Amino acid sequence: MAVRVRLTAALGRAREDAAGRGQARHPSSPRAPRGLNQQKGAASLAAQHDSVREREIREEQEHLDGVYRRLEEKIHEAEFLMDDASKRAQVGTPGALAERDAQVFRAGVHLNKLNREFEDFLFGRIDLLPGADAQRGPDGAYTSIEPAEGSVRPDGTADIAETLHVGRMGVLDADYTPLVIDWRAPAAAPFYRATPVAPGRVVRRRVIRSKGRTVLGVEDDLLRPELTARLDGRELSVIGDGALMAALGRARSHAMRDIVSSIQAEQDLVIRAPAASVTEVEGGPGTGKTAVALHRAAYLLYQDRRRYAGGILVVSPTPLLVSYTEGVLPSLGEEGQVAIRALGSLVEGADAATYDEQHVARVKGSARMAKVLHRAARSSLATGEAPDVLRVVAFRNRVELDAAELRHVRQQVLSGTAPVNLMRPRARKFLLDALWEKSGAGRRYTDPELEAEAREGFDEDISSEDGFVSFLDAWWPELTPRRVLASLADEENLARIAGATSRPARTGRTAGQGSTRTAGRGRSRRLMDADEAKAVAASLRRLDEDGQGPLSVHDVALLDELRVLLGTPPKPRRRETDTSYGDAVWGDPMEQLTGLDELTTAADRDPTSRRERAELQAEERTDYAHVIVDEAQDLTPMQWRMVGRRGRHATWTVVGDPAQSSWPDTEEAAEARTEALGARPRRRFELTVNYRNPAEIAELADRVLALAMPGMAPPKAVRSTGLRPRFAVVRGELGAAVREEAERALAEVDGTVGVVVPMGRRGEAREWLAGLGDRVVALGSLEAKGLEYDATLVVSPAEIAGTTRDEHGEGGAGTTGGGGAMAGLRVLYVALTRATQRLTVLSAEPDLPDADGVPELLRD
Repeated sequence: MAVRVRLTAALGRAREDAAGRGQARHPSSPRAPRGLNQQKGAASLAAQHDSVREREIREEQEHLDGVYRRLEEKIHEAEFLMDDASKRAQVGTPGALAERDAQVFRAGVHLNKLNREFEDFLFGRIDLLPGADAQRGPDGAYTSIEPAEGSVRPDGTADIAETLHVGRMGVLDADYTPLVIDWRAPAAAPFYRATPVAPGRVVRRRVIRSKGRTVLGVEDDLLRPELTARLDGRELSVIGDGALMAALGRARSHAMRDIVSSIQAEQDLVIRAPAASVTEVEGGPGTGKTAVALHRAAYLLYQDRRRYAGGILVVSPTPLLVSYTEGVLPSLGEEGQVAIRALGSLVEGADAATYDEQHVARVKGSARMAKVLHRAARSSLATGEAPDVLRVVAFRNRVELDAAELRHVRQQVLSGTAPVNLMRPRARKFLLDALWEKSGAGRRYTDPELEAEAREGFDEDISSEDGFVSFLDAWWPELTPRRVLASLADEENLARIAGATSRPARTGRTAGQGSTRTAGRGRSRRLMDADEAKAVAASLRRLDEDGQGPLSVHDVALLDELRVLLGTPPKPRRRETDTSYGDAVWGDPMEQLTGLDELTTAADRDPTSRRERAELQAEERTDYAHVIVDEAQDLTPMQWRMVGRRGRHATWTVVGDPAQSSWPDTEEAAEARTEALGARPRRRFELTVNYRNPAEIAELADRVLALAMPGMAPPKAVRSTGLRPRFAVVRGELGAAVREEAERALAEVDGTVGVVVPMGRRGEAREWLAGLGDRVVALGSLEAKGLEYDATLVVSPAEIAGTTRDEHGEGGAGTTGGGGAMAGLRVLYVALTRATQRLTVLSAEPDLPDADGVPELLRD
């Protein structure tokens, strides 16, 4: 197999590299002491330290080489199973086919997993004292967390009883002794959770840095420094420090890396929390919320794959964040098991990436839109060319229902609670009832049995007439969510539905349209004011009458609501036979076991099941076993309704930060969130450490946090670079200034540069930065959630926050009254917390910068 040849060649290269390294000095060895007065003793000590480091690296390389030799053996085993399973298909019995299919599937999955090449496959190690008991878990490691009594001698010495290597996948040797422990296994938990305060059995924790199949370096933490521990008669060595800081300082790319080698204790508690009920996680910028959410998905699959395989949904706020994170799960060995969707892509056939203006988004996202859409779903039946009279011939007489009678029938039908499209049988029945009553036939019979027989014949005759069928199709048409949404582009129609006007409905409209015939009734039914109805209608005019056209992110939640309100009519049943597949459909099963069909399963070879499976796959999945909501603070009430439908029977992980919420009415969103999560018990965690921003950047961002969320404590930054944020002022054209500052940032960092602009300037910003390469990206302030860059340029902070002064001089920096102003400040807080190394703030005239270029909003 090609995959085996590729991995075998890689293994061979790794062994050659290991054999050729010899005693060469490793690039990660510490530099020699500098200065004019270097001491010979210091040089000797450095040389000795280098020798110890090289020895430790060599030992880890030998272990890694042994792991890959074992993996090669497992590949051979998997290939044998594949070959053996394929031969079982020759038997031709149903039992043999089923057994063969299952074995091929399992072997194929295992082989694919073994052949996956990961950088940093083996990344950790823990050296442990003897445990309090001798029980082993399924991964072959001892299960005890605390050391055995007497494991530390009175003189402070101890022996290492067990060494565990931690990696992306568990590997056992031929005797079922663990060579590598899966990072999700219980035995690996001490690698992440042990601290000097609570070390448990852990004496030394080691982070192993590698590239491909080569170990580059090791970094150790000694968690029991008071002990003199020995392994195989030799005292434990401690190499380097700052493994976490080294990981944080690496240059960023446009894709998120997994954090399996640097998960911290408070993060690990969230990742390994039991799946039952709702796990709620709060944490400020840089605390690793998104990474923790993705690693939690991988952990749940490891813990209960039968329950969660293919049934985990991760909801992200933007397509940019989806693109940024989608590589994490494959790197953890869980490709294809988790659906990662942006809010604008949760509904089948919708892929929205545009944003409404803020005042429109507030209306579309509010809970009152559910009532507007409920009215719209029913009123849409009377739009278009709906007939206003029904004529049939019954008992040799013409029977007719006029417009008023038809309106009454429709009102009766709509008094039900079923989705509109599913009310068609009810509408047919009520029309027949009205025609029967109008014909007077029921009064001709005194015998109930004769009347029932006559009525049955009447219904059969009338409902089979082409005229009645055509009328029913036109009078109760099948409605689509897109078409109903597009109907709201008619400002007058939307105003009438939303109660934004007290004018009576036009002649011919039905009460089912939500008409308001009196001013008092109109006020009681008002869901929008006139300006709101005008703005929402204008935003929907980009759709044609069938609803085709560009959707906004907020439109998608409205489509999902309409999908539920309208329902999907049952499809007509297919014939059991399908001649398009020829005689082979019904022929001898052995005739299907030739050629390329040998690579398929028995179910694949059944054309009927293949067709049904394709139809099911084409339909959107709306029910998951576990739902993870990232950046949950940004979901609107309507979006919570949409996400909640996909987790009606699910367990949940909800990750967010109230201080980063861009939604102005947080109380309304909280109510919708509670409704979506239901009465499930909650388990709450808080992440408190900012691993992304240096203290200098965090300090500036905290000034905005104090305005946006008074009294909220920011996360604590764990490092300092000495680089203060830079302030610049636009002296000429804005575009030229942005490009100049972006070029400066590109020269200062090796990784990525994010240019955060107000949402309305996204298109311009992309033009300003054209030709600067793929290391720089322009993004709107609402698109920055969850992303990080080595350097960030924040353009016009007052415009991002929405605090610029108007033409009358009102408003201005520091204005925090009202939910909208507070939300704008929270958006600015997000923009200021994206950088891992350098931050530049570019102020325009509305920012009112001082002599140093510091905008008014960011001054002490």
